[in-house]
Amino acid sequence: MPSLSDDLGQPGVQRAYDTVAGTYAGHFTDASAESPLDRAMVDAFAAAVTDTGDPGPVLDAGCGAGRMSRYLADRGCEVQGVDLSPGMVEMARRDHPDLGFSVASLTDLPFPDDTFAGVMVWYSAIHTPPQGQPQIFAEVARVLRPGGHLVIGLQSGQGTQDVSAAYAKFGHDIELERYLYTADEVAALAADVGLTEVARMVRRPREGERDDQAALLAQLR
Repeated sequence: MPSLSDDLGQPGVQRAYDTVAGTYAGHFTDASAESPLDRAMVDAFAAAVTDTGDPGPVLDAGCGAGRMSRYLADRGCEVQGVDLSPGMVEMARRDHPDLGFSVASLTDLPFPDDTFAGVMVWYSAIHTPPQGQPQIFAEVARVLRPGGHLVIGLQSGQGTQDVSAAYAKFGHDIELERYLYTADEVAALAADVGLTEVARMVRRPREGERDDQAALLAQLR
């Protein structure tokens, strides 16, 4: 399930997530929406970051209301989060006041080079079209320390889907679509910026999901 997200600066996505922020934060309160396989990939990421002599901070890039930031923090990560939506950041600060959150775009991260030991992009690049994906991965590589890790989660496939109806049942009239990418495409984008694939997971849909789900763990050379 998505954490909510970034979109190459398009104000429509920001408005949509500002509109649904309260509903989302109330509905998705923790990592229970993730399957055991999904959580295993995040666990592997957290272990890769923390099982070192100098763990360093972790960025939850596209943190939404902070539920996965909390998941990482509970596994020993020093987490801070950013999200395009001020409404989502407000919910994250409300629900997780001990963690740091700020408003920022995945395509323009407000951090110096080599800042983070790990970056998580958990269902937070799904509203960025293909032409914007290289910029996201370049920013991830820029803020990662050498040897640092990336974990990215997404719906796996091809094409574009309208996801407005998912929020209509909660009474929200928004316009929102997402882009699907294959694990091979994500691995290629990562490789282009110097990230080496460590592991990937692709699973079939479950419990009302429409698409396969994928996650990739990679390390900056």
